Amino acid sequence: MGECESERPETIEYRLPHLTMTALAWGDPGGRLALCLHGFPDSAWTWRHLGPALAEHGYRVIAPFTRGYAPTAVPDDGDYHLGALAYDTLALYRALGAPPGAVLIGHDWGALTTNTVAAQPDCPFRRVASLAIPPVPALRPRRGAGMAAYLRQLRFSWYILFNQLPGISERSLDRLIPRLWHDWSPGYRADADIAHTLAALPTTAHRTAALSYYRTFVRFAGKPAAPYTELHRHWDGAPQVPMLYLHGDADTTLHPAFVTGVGEVLAPAGGTSETLSGSGHFLHLEQPDRVAELLVDFFGDAPPAD
Repeated sequence: MGECESERPETIEYRLPHLTMTALAWGDPGGRLALCLHGFPDSAWTWRHLGPALAEHGYRVIAPFTRGYAPTAVPDDGDYHLGALAYDTLALYRALGAPPGAVLIGHDWGALTTNTVAAQPDCPFRRVASLAIPPVPALRPRRGAGMAAYLRQLRFSWYILFNQLPGISERSLDRLIPRLWHDWSPGYRADADIAHTLAALPTTAHRTAALSYYRTFVRFAGKPAAPYTELHRHWDGAPQVPMLYLHGDADTTLHPAFVTGVGEVLAPAGGTSETLSGSGHFLHLEQPDRVAELLVDFFGDAPPAD
């Protein structure tokens, strides 16, 4: 699935009450809303294949650059708790008219945000999809996985510790980002994605913002600001709405032993999961046709809300 001129997105700025966000958009403005959230090291351009594919099925796809990723603003409050990321998502949803039947899709940090939103008792999205990072209750190794799985996961996660180093990690992103793309999705040509990511992190302030997602999470730094507190309470909860979880079996960010119980966690709310053979961490870019098919099949079963 390649890019063509007709698939080029609109670029739209949304002046939310607390933050100015910029997003890419595909599809008829009157179509069913699909909000798509990117992760690290990435940008809204990660949806450049799925955006047009979903638009062909009648969706209005909105893919924001999340807080701190240019051209979205670096937030004045400097808060990068998952409650803050969920707050941004819901504020954008309301700015778009809070349409019934909307769906939410997230990858990596966008998946963590999606998981947080989906765990809210009053989640407004009819169905959601998380790619590469499952809900926290599902992050447990299968029985008998042994110490080898834990040790391998520690080796996979070295970059999280590196991202804690102030100054050094900001200056190293030009080298770190290409390495992570190479390691996480072996064999995938990520030149365009790397360029888009670096363009979204043009200054030290933007780089610090992106790295602060990890620093806040690992250090449990302080409490979320007042507007985000209630949302943040549910960051480690199970989804309250049907969720589709997709994982690539060649993904080297999360040991496969830690996602074997995803289906059990998703089932009570009507969710399901699938593993894509031969796909790495950026499965929506490596196998966009298959991912689009799975998303349309899953979301298509959900009628618009009354």
